[in-house]
Amino acid sequence: MKIALINENSQAAKNAQIYEILKEEAAKAGHSVDNYGMYSAEDDVQLTYVKNGLLACILLSSGAADFVVTGCGTGQGAMLACNSFPNVLCGHITNGLDAYLFGQVNDGNCIAIPFAQGFGWGAEINLRDTFAKLFQEPFGGGYPKERREPEQRNKKILDDVKKITHRPLLEILNQIDQTFLKETISGKQFAELFYPNCKDAQIAAYLKAL
Repeated sequence: MKIALINENSQAAKNAQIYEILKEEAAKAGHSVDNYGMYSAEDDVQLTYVKNGLLACILLSSGAADFVVTGCGTGQGAMLACNSFPNVLCGHITNGLDAYLFGQVNDGNCIAIPFAQGFGWGAEINLRDTFAKLFQEPFGGGYPKERREPEQRNKKILDDVKKITHRPLLEILNQIDQTFLKETISGKQFAELFYPNCKDAQIAAYLKAL
């Protein structure tokens, strides 16, 4: 599984710490991580939590990433933004238990973490435990295990509902503010990470044309 890390501007200073812990725990489960930044608060491209939602959608919809780790100060804004876009099922995750249950019960493809609220002494321990529990088992295994079938059935219903209530990404890219879109994909490593991994030629072509 290819995981993408996205940090917004208020918590960009923590990117290196988050990336190292995420990369270590993901590697234990056989996953790789691409770091889309922000890499520091001084980056030329400033990602807001709304841009994080759009970027997460682009990465997941195009196949450039299989899973996204993002967040903001509280994690709430990032979660709301991510769930506003198609092909993103994002949970608000604060600890290892949240992470494990989200993966097993909800089988989503994105998490939003509070990187300021409650992020004090020992925060790196909680962060490591969160990622470890998230990748402990393949997603969708159910919890408790005897609830696997109804939980998987409900997840499929939710996926089908989102197909009806959300428009295709290309329609959104055509109609969204083009300056906002261009800013979202202007990170210094976006092109290097995204285009070699993108599996949707139409999405890639549209973004390159910007």
